[in-house]
Amino acid sequence: MIDVAWDNFTPWSALAGGIIIGLSAAAFILLNGRIAGISGILGGLLAPQKQDVLWRVAFLAGMFAAPLIWMALADLPPIEIKAGYPALIVAGLLVGIGTRYGSGCTSGHGVCGLSRLSARSLFATLTFMAAGFITVYIIRHLIAGA
Repeated sequence: MIDVAWDNFTPWSALAGGIIIGLSAAAFILLNGRIAGISGILGGLLAPQKQDVLWRVAFLAGMFAAPLIWMALADLPPIEIKAGYPALIVAGLLVGIGTRYGSGCTSGHGVCGLSRLSARSLFATLTFMAAGFITVYIIRHLIAGA
């Protein structure tokens, strides 16, 4: 379980973040002709083709650099993860398996696919959102409440 300091949440910063994500995904597809799906970008490095490596590494480096730059400018809200390492490892593996079976992840389907009105992405997004809701309900109300 993750505890987030909701008193640091502001709707304007969330709106600005959403706009930036949307603009960057749109720019990525317009400039590169590719979907900004993180699992596909990372997965492409597992069996790389020579002309594909540089942009994939640059994309991932930017993802890792962005929070470091933010921390240099402002404090991040505190986040406390209460799950143990085994639960985090199992969750990560399940997400990885799900992105392979679903042919994409939340960024590929939820951000890029839905904006292109893809029926496949709508089905994938509804499926992983439902799975998330059900998992949280089971863990918080059935297992923890038992």
